Amino acid sequence: MAASVGVLVFLGGGAGAVARYALVRASETAFGSGFPYGVLVANIVGSLAMGLVVGWLAARGAGLGAFLDMEGHEAAKAALATGLLGGFTTFSAFSLDAVRLWQEGAVGAALLYVALSVGLAIAALLVGLMIARGVWA
Repeated sequence: MAASVGVLVFLGGGAGAVARYALVRASETAFGSGFPYGVLVANIVGSLAMGLVVGWLAARGAGLGAFLDMEGHEAAKAALATGLLGGFTTFSAFSLDAVRLWQEGAVGAALLYVALSVGLAIAALLVGLMIARGVWA
């Protein structure tokens, strides 16, 4: 089962990445590249789709916890959530984790996760830029 699930993640991820690329290119053609409209839309649409997929699958199983634990939903989660939506935007997975923490009553952990994820990701990107500029300047 693990190999076939990996193939589903691979195929879904490829399809999601191609969809994101097409969306970004279309938004740049329509609005220019001064503001990342395509990425913004991908993050919002991907998060909405994650909610719809998770909610739909959870309603057909034992609830959200069963879906998150992959009880009976291995192939669907792999293909749709991890693969397709993960390839389209990793922001949807981040959003799902933040909401899961919040719904489990770990409000402080959810807020910390959001702050650390955004803040440290931006900081890491800046550090990477500084290193790259120093190495390849």
